[in-house]
Amino acid sequence: MREIVLDTETTGLDPLTGHRIVEIGCVELVNHLPTDNHFWKYLDPERDMPEEAFRVHGLSREFLTGKDKFADIADEFLDFIGDDKLVIHNASFDMGFLNAEMARLKRPPIPFDRAIDTVTLARERFPGAQVNLDALCRRFQIDNSGRDLHGALLDSRLLAEVYLELIGGRQPDLELASDRGDEALAPVETAQRATRPPRPHAPLPAEREAHARLLEKIADPIWTTGAPGSD
Repeated sequence: MREIVLDTETTGLDPLTGHRIVEIGCVELVNHLPTDNHFWKYLDPERDMPEEAFRVHGLSREFLTGKDKFADIADEFLDFIGDDKLVIHNASFDMGFLNAEMARLKRPPIPFDRAIDTVTLARERFPGAQVNLDALCRRFQIDNSGRDLHGALLDSRLLAEVYLELIGGRQPDLELASDRGDEALAPVETAQRATRPPRPHAPLPAEREAHARLLEKIADPIWTTGAPGSD
């Protein structure tokens, strides 16, 4: 199973008001394990860079001028993501920007049902808690010390770790034996558990007396007359 963890950086919050993508980062997962395969591009937005956006990702208009435009990398990007699921933190944001770029090129939109929204997963698992990427990294003890600014590839790599924790933890040893060779069939050493002595549960004298009085009230008990149907 192949999934693509995806993140974008942009010039603003709303593609419908002319804001554009300035960076795309994608990380490949196969059977919930990250591979060395990734996609990463800076993009010339063909417009100015608002100060509030620059403070988030640190990508200036001067730095981005002359980089590829989205039209230049669209085919390469679409080839990389293929038809696989897209793991995105706040999927409506990134999908909105990607499909705005697709619309500019008069190409079909990327179906939204391909997106797995990790914000939704986190809110379902931790109701009422913070679910931004930094908060989830702290919760799962994922090192995000290098995240002084947002960056699409770095954030995708962090999100890949967060996603694997959200769906049950990183368990690379649970691959199918047929995919790992004969060595997966070797005996597994199990940890020895310390056994505890049985705890005494002897009844108290008062409990024995109460039990005896109860038995006296039962007419023809089977333990004295025999089981039904016996001679």
